[in-house]
Amino acid sequence: MQHEPPELTTSTHPYDQLNPEVILDALEEAGFAVSGRLFALNSYENRVYQIGLDDGPPVIAKFYRPGRWSEAAIREEHEFSLDLQQADIPVVAPLVMPGGDTLGQHQAFLFAVFPQRGGQAPDTSVTDTLYRLGQWLGQIHNLGALKSFNHRPGFDLIQGLEEHNALLVNGGWVPDDLRPAWDSLIPDLIAGCRQRMADAGTVDTLRIHGDCHAGNILCRDESMLFVDLDDCRTGPAVQDMWLLLNGEASERGAQLGELIEGYEMFRDFNRRERHLIEPLRCYRQIAHCAWLARRWEDPAFPRFFPWFAQPRFWSGQILALREQLSALQEPAISLPGQF
Repeated sequence: MQHEPPELTTSTHPYDQLNPEVILDALEEAGFAVSGRLFALNSYENRVYQIGLDDGPPVIAKFYRPGRWSEAAIREEHEFSLDLQQADIPVVAPLVMPGGDTLGQHQAFLFAVFPQRGGQAPDTSVTDTLYRLGQWLGQIHNLGALKSFNHRPGFDLIQGLEEHNALLVNGGWVPDDLRPAWDSLIPDLIAGCRQRMADAGTVDTLRIHGDCHAGNILCRDESMLFVDLDDCRTGPAVQDMWLLLNGEASERGAQLGELIEGYEMFRDFNRRERHLIEPLRCYRQIAHCAWLARRWEDPAFPRFFPWFAQPRFWSGQILALREQLSALQEPAISLPGQF
């Protein structure tokens, strides 16, 4: 089944109602003296804007995608962020708005307001940068282990892989001529993930950032800031590490070693969690496809991801997943000094 972009003029997606007037009205109702200056920032899952104020620097307003998170789940994100900030861990937490709350509502939209912060992504090829990131992650996880999330998800890798695959197959996203290759590959990937998870054994889970890649970390001078806890959840510690690794296996092993060295200044790390890296990578690859499929009715997605509905994309995905299967079948990443 070929998926076509929806007609943008007839779309009834909830974000169609989020026009500049609604955005500025929401901020005014929350007690901000808006200047009328508004600039849309690059965001797909939510809608994020820089809003000018009459009496101070601009702020960043995030309007949560309707129906994605419950109010209780968003409040857990805010609570976690504020607890980290109070512990002097460098995160960008939501502002307490003039009305005394971090979460506002206007029409169908829940929203939060954040201070504007600048910086650039960390250079993870620098040893000292990885060491410092590891130190901060150790402190984030120490606080994350103090209590549990009640309304945010965890990582059920196998169930998640099966559900994402079912959505893609049943929704007709995988082209018919590629289905035999796709259908033969998925069971092998799931089996490989099961084996790696068995190799890892029982690992502890805790509240984590959840999407800790270089794009969600801002560096300026000697400071670091962790941003966008929208995907914070319960999971293994290594989930907040592996997205920072890149290069060949030996390079990634050395990078992970630096992260762990910094991390263990504050918190022990279970080295068996390295067996989870490739299952987590496999999950992310397939979950990303499922995310695009779920969001296709949002006009922004066909506009910015037009290649998703093209056969060439799925041919590339099959190739990438075959490479991922090879990675699952190889020994786990080695740490320096480990044989």
